[in-house]
Amino acid sequence: MTVELNHTIIHARDNRESAEFLAGILGLEVGAAWGPFVPVATANGVTLDFASVPAEKIVMQHYAFLLSDEEFDAAFERIRQAGLAYWADPEQKLLGQLNHHHGGRGLYFMDPAGHGMEILTRAYDAHQ
Repeated sequence: MTVELNHTIIHARDNRESAEFLAGILGLEVGAAWGPFVPVATANGVTLDFASVPAEKIVMQHYAFLLSDEEFDAAFERIRQAGLAYWADPEQKLLGQLNHHHGGRGLYFMDPAGHGMEILTRAYDAHQ
């Protein structure tokens, strides 16, 4: 049997707001609400199920999305148009910069619930 990640639940102050925010940046669709979840599906079949929880129960998580160069350009433009802060590093020291890890491009930004989001064009080498 092949093991694949199918879905994950992302805590948010407002599930719809967070789902629409991420879908808007990544150029994805927001699915129909299902119970307490507002889903956003990725191209590799993983669904991000946003669930509203009290703010004090939200623990910051990190989510990284691998994009083509064209998708990155579009997402980066949406980030800039929205006036969002972005960084080249997860420590948020290199404000307004991109990184070029593994010959690609990447950046980090925050979602409305305080989760760290990353977009990148080249996957990290798991054997480093």
